[in-house]
Amino acid sequence: MHQQKTQVLVVGGALTGLSAAVFLAHQGIRVTVVERHPDLLLHPRLRGITPRTVEVFRQVGLGPAIRKESFRGEDVGFVPLRANTLADEYETVEEASHTEFIDPRAFSPSANAGIDQDRLELLLRDRARELGADIRHFTEMTSLDQDADGVTATVRDRASGDEEVIRADYVIAADGSKSRIRAWLGIETDGPGELFHTITAIVDADLSAAVRGRSIGIVYLQKPRPFSAVMPHDAAGSRWLFSTGYDPRHESVADFTAERVAGMVREASGLDGVDVALLPQIPGTDVTVLGFPVGARVARSYRSGRVFLAGDAARSQPPTGGFGGSTGIQDVHNLAWKLAAVLTGWAGPGLLDTYDAERRPYGELAMRQAFARFGDRMAGGAQVELLDYSAVTMGFRYASAAVPGNRETAPIRAVELRAQPGTRAPHRPTADGGSTLDLYGETFVLLAGHDGQGWAETAKDLGASMGVAVRAYVLGADIDVEDGETAHGIGADGAVLVRPDGFVAWRSPSAAPDPAATLAEVLRAVLARRD
Repeated sequence: MHQQKTQVLVVGGALTGLSAAVFLAHQGIRVTVVERHPDLLLHPRLRGITPRTVEVFRQVGLGPAIRKESFRGEDVGFVPLRANTLADEYETVEEASHTEFIDPRAFSPSANAGIDQDRLELLLRDRARELGADIRHFTEMTSLDQDADGVTATVRDRASGDEEVIRADYVIAADGSKSRIRAWLGIETDGPGELFHTITAIVDADLSAAVRGRSIGIVYLQKPRPFSAVMPHDAAGSRWLFSTGYDPRHESVADFTAERVAGMVREASGLDGVDVALLPQIPGTDVTVLGFPVGARVARSYRSGRVFLAGDAARSQPPTGGFGGSTGIQDVHNLAWKLAAVLTGWAGPGLLDTYDAERRPYGELAMRQAFARFGDRMAGGAQVELLDYSAVTMGFRYASAAVPGNRETAPIRAVELRAQPGTRAPHRPTADGGSTLDLYGETFVLLAGHDGQGWAETAKDLGASMGVAVRAYVLGADIDVEDGETAHGIGADGAVLVRPDGFVAWRSPSAAPDPAATLAEVLRAVLARRD
């Protein structure tokens, strides 16, 4: 049997898996993605991504494409609405209408992007292939074994039945909420589990008489049954996503025939005589209705040996707040630079332990906050405080060995980010119209105050001697920004060390007696180096 070698095998080629491929390939890592479906689903699923998620895609050159393909451009997103039918008067659904959610320009170069998942996945697949990733559709992993040196997976081409062995250094399981890999590894989950089930259909229908020119992103409806929803799926207003709940104890997805769903869409729209046609959702098939469980669970571990869980395989939650897709993307953004650092010899394998230490607490936070916005603040049996939206999506804080000395984990409102260790580095506009965030994504970056040339020279020399890519900039000299030192919580002789993912590893508000020894100790700690 033929055997292929790759550095990272990603199982699951949807949003999380394709994001992993992009981030890894951008770091120069050989990556192979296997996806059991014959092609990408023609289903929106996700209604948009958060400003922080747009930021990480800026790092890999996808910012302009996301703006172009977004349903309403890269704007402030949309406010959920509710009504009896689409033709009736709308009320606003109060989820998280904080000023940071409405207008993030005070703390980010990017706004919420109203892009549907099917459009985003197309962009990701194209970019991953452009960067050299091997993306294989209609390919299923049938076995997985790992040892001290790597992982051996058997994959099967579902069209021909041919099998192949792939030998990888590491595996990312991005195979969804019912992850087979998670089950194979014996990793259990905590949380309420499945909450309810929905069916969805993409329909071609002229609903303009119901909408009457009103701007909508999603409308929750009481007809044809409570918790139904209608969302536009194209700018022309002729294609829509319809969804409604069902009870699998009494119904199955097969019970929702095209004729039945078309009738439900008419009832939901309030337009009895409108023509409704259901469109295929899986390329190359006539499948027009899909079923999705909505649940809430977090894996007890995001790692087992050389296998890492990400996205819905690691955690899932209700869609309220719009955290789900962005959480999975940021899972693999966190993991990609760490895998690259280990595979290229920058770091010791202990760095990979920080993936679970950083992302699993955030998965739990996102699940609780989704419940808080769902109207049930008793997630897990405990009262859940509704946090500021920007604190959840932008101001979360890591406490791990990759942030030496930090034990603080409380989220911070985005406007209060001042390069606190463990937080995403702050955005400051640069004179060329960019952002300080554009410095991050590939290497470590040291930012020094305007009297911190010694810090910068030390960082460059130390990076060269340790074989670690470090870029260094002096605020006011190398980078022209306003209030750069204040924004980063340092004085003129202070410095901040930012990780490749844009999170602050360390900060010195002022000069240190021995900058070289201080930075060397920090880098060794962050990278789990023993030399």
